[in-house]
Amino acid sequence: MSALGAVVRSGVGRRRVQTLVIGLATMMAVAASVLGGSLLVVSGAPFDDAFARQHGAHLSVEFDAGKVSAGQLAKSGDVAGVSGAAGPFRTATVTPRADETGPGWPMTVVGRPDPGRSGPGLSGSGRSGSGRGVDEVALVDGRWPTRPGEIVLSAGSSLIPTPGRKVTFAHLPDEPTLTVVGVARSVTGTADAWVVPAQMPALTAPGSGGYQMLYRFTEAGTAAQVTAGGDAVTRSLAPGAAVGRQSWLTVKKDAERDTALYVPFLLAFGALGLVMSALVVGNVVASAVGTGTRRIGILKALGFTPAQVVRAYIGQALIPAGVGTALGVLAGHLFAVPVLAEAEEAYGTSSLAVAPRVDLAVVAGVLGLVAATAWAGAWRAGRLRTVDALAVGRAASAGRGRWAARLAGRLPLPRPAALGLARPFARPARALAMGTAILFGAVAVTFTVGMGATLGKVMDAKAHDVADVTVPAPPPDFGPRPPDGGKRPKTDPAAVAEVVGSTAGTGRYYRASTVRSTVSGLTGTVDVVAFTGDASWGGYTMVAGRWIGKAGEAVVPTPFLTATGTRIGDSVTLNGLAEPVTVRIVGEVLDPRNSGMQVFTDVSTLTAARPDLADTSHHIAVASGTDVPAYVTALNEDLAPLGATAQAGGLDAGGDMVVTLNALSAMLTLMLVAVAALGVLNGVLLDTRERVREIGVHKALGMTPRQTVAMVLTSVVVTGLVAGALGVPLGVALHGWVLPAMGDSVGLRLPGSVIAVYHGAELLPLALGGLLIAVVGALLPAGWAARARTATALRTE
Repeated sequence: MSALGAVVRSGVGRRRVQTLVIGLATMMAVAASVLGGSLLVVSGAPFDDAFARQHGAHLSVEFDAGKVSAGQLAKSGDVAGVSGAAGPFRTATVTPRADETGPGWPMTVVGRPDPGRSGPGLSGSGRSGSGRGVDEVALVDGRWPTRPGEIVLSAGSSLIPTPGRKVTFAHLPDEPTLTVVGVARSVTGTADAWVVPAQMPALTAPGSGGYQMLYRFTEAGTAAQVTAGGDAVTRSLAPGAAVGRQSWLTVKKDAERDTALYVPFLLAFGALGLVMSALVVGNVVASAVGTGTRRIGILKALGFTPAQVVRAYIGQALIPAGVGTALGVLAGHLFAVPVLAEAEEAYGTSSLAVAPRVDLAVVAGVLGLVAATAWAGAWRAGRLRTVDALAVGRAASAGRGRWAARLAGRLPLPRPAALGLARPFARPARALAMGTAILFGAVAVTFTVGMGATLGKVMDAKAHDVADVTVPAPPPDFGPRPPDGGKRPKTDPAAVAEVVGSTAGTGRYYRASTVRSTVSGLTGTVDVVAFTGDASWGGYTMVAGRWIGKAGEAVVPTPFLTATGTRIGDSVTLNGLAEPVTVRIVGEVLDPRNSGMQVFTDVSTLTAARPDLADTSHHIAVASGTDVPAYVTALNEDLAPLGATAQAGGLDAGGDMVVTLNALSAMLTLMLVAVAALGVLNGVLLDTRERVREIGVHKALGMTPRQTVAMVLTSVVVTGLVAGALGVPLGVALHGWVLPAMGDSVGLRLPGSVIAVYHGAELLPLALGGLLIAVVGALLPAGWAARARTATALRTE
């Protein structure tokens, strides 16, 4: 082994604490960076690849067939700025009969002659300047329909998409029954099912139906450009002809929702870890140079060049950093498993993994940062003159911090505490380094506590049920049948309401009935929740606007506004019911269920379109002084004949993603706090070793081991208090930036009531967390100082 290698190995083995600090800091930074970088790649690349491969539509527009003709729509593809168009395709909203394998929910069916690969021309397939169709539907299983009586279901259909099954539309004349011949996926979600155009007359009720046009634009990278393109193709048509639009950006954001949620907070932890790594490495190397000045002089006297001395200290930093980087890459891959599993489900793939280029970029970046920081700290060692280095001792300048010692001596404190309080001023640079480590730990703890509280409020908003007692909706009819093979008995909501109203102890009460509907221009269904009674007290968190006041009004979540391109004050039409229902949006509510595709309205809004509301839950706030368990018992006795059961508390919202987020943030925070505590340990250990002779003098003069521990611990009190006090507001600020970004990544606007989770009573313990980190980090050096023998300490130079 070369002499330089021996020096590096000796330094790593001798400074075990510093080695551990560097390794753990780089491990945490690499783990967060690998996971965050992987999710950045995963959240965009699969959709972009599929969109390019299938030549997806930048905009799909639903038109009213009564206000525009097919010929007019065909000409809209020639508008300037349109690079490709497909259609017009006839559309219809139909509801299949419910059975054991699927519910009877509305679906959008499109009449299309082929998947879209037939080349140029608008004759039912598409026109594109590149000679390709627009929105080339990818067949997952089976084949495309070739004649009436056949249908292809979307891979995400609420019906179980299995070739060979029969789908009956009982509400249409002649009750047409179609055979599923294939399963397909549209990258921009342009339909729930496809049939040949000749099938559409049988699926279209008189006076209903529409046309669908699919467009690609020369410029469609932003929402403004897509909106401008949509305005251009509809400008020459009759007002109100376009009844719905869907942008590819909305579909992309929805597809990326599961993974994009993690990115802001992982980037925050990654940034904290990287900065902390740089600070830790710089502090460790600078401390090693400061305490090893005489050793540096000996190395130079033995023939080491300045460059070799610098490389020796860089090597001592890179070895633990390399080990920490390897462990961080492994941890990042392990953390990515549950998150990428959710992404695989979103994209319909099973091959998502951490991209090798992410690993390479993170490893190169972190090791490069460590090397640069170590070089900056070791540069002074290379410039030291050999004679000066041999003549310099380890102790701090005798006069440094004298004023602080005199001031502390005047305080009404025990002498050991006064000596400890003055110590940071003798080594201000070292105290600053320890304080910075504690600061980052306090920031991480404050941020994690706030994120957990905000996510808890989001989950409360998702459940939006503060009721004392709930009677859940009965299970749907298409589930498993009773053992005798008969139909499950239906529960009459009116009968349940009568029982609830007559039960002693009932206070406020409302019931919520849910039906599925479609909205023009969007595929899939939306949940329409109709309330009987005042539900404003039920825990719904308003973002903007107001609650429902009368029939015909509705409140909707933010993703619904985004997907439909509407805002408060606009109207939307709900299809798939007995008749179309138009509602006016009066408020925006926080609700992430069903991807935010929900409409909340009063039951009177649906009286004509859906009078037989059966999927009903009942929500009760008991009167003051009522015993809830006794109330539930009494209510269940009366509900038993009706086949309904009451339960204490509201409905459970679930939240696997929240559990994952909290677990990841807790692990990363613990790693940051551990790095901060080890940074304190490193600083106090160096300080204690420098003062070993001074400690021996104190012990000779009568200082007890307990007083020695108190002196060492007190030396970090000021640093911990100041760092904790500064870390809390920074953590609050980080929370105020990251959490809205996380909400925006999933299409949600978080109101101030969800963000404002810090209160005065909670901030003080968080501020004292910095002191706790400092004390924990100083415990081991304090114990070592207390156990040191007086004679041994006095003989130490």
